[in-house]
Amino acid sequence: MDISTLARRTLLVVQGFVAATAVAGGIVLVLASVSPAMATVLSPPPEYLEGSPFASYLVPGLALALVLGGIHIAAFVAVLRRVPGNLIVAAAAAFAALIWIFVQMIFIPFSFLQAVYFGAGLLEAGLTMVLLGLLAPFGAAPAPAAATAGSSTRAAG
Repeated sequence: MDISTLARRTLLVVQGFVAATAVAGGIVLVLASVSPAMATVLSPPPEYLEGSPFASYLVPGLALALVLGGIHIAAFVAVLRRVPGNLIVAAAAAFAALIWIFVQMIFIPFSFLQAVYFGAGLLEAGLTMVLLGLLAPFGAAPAPAAATAGSSTRAAG
């Protein structure tokens, strides 16, 4: 198996993981905010919202499910189907995960899950760079981006 196949498959696994857990986590947050009786050990304590712009977990839950989960679903489908520009969507998903964790860490105390998702975002970004030919694993020379990304070059005229 060549490195681009391995990178693509790994990227799909990470994107699928982030998409599924973001949607599930968003649903838990929304349900816990709509009906406090549905709050579980999976929903963070309301005290974490003190000092944040949110009165409940409704908006963060919707953002987690729709924005972070949504862009990861879009990236997963784009990479899986190899649609043109799929690596741009993959890069956007990676940055979305990193931004989500940065913002989250401003408002709530550090948790192990934040480190996991920060690592997932970094892994997505790194794999996307490998697939774009911008980063070479294991000390190999990077491939030309045009050849790796499938871009065509136009003759100057």
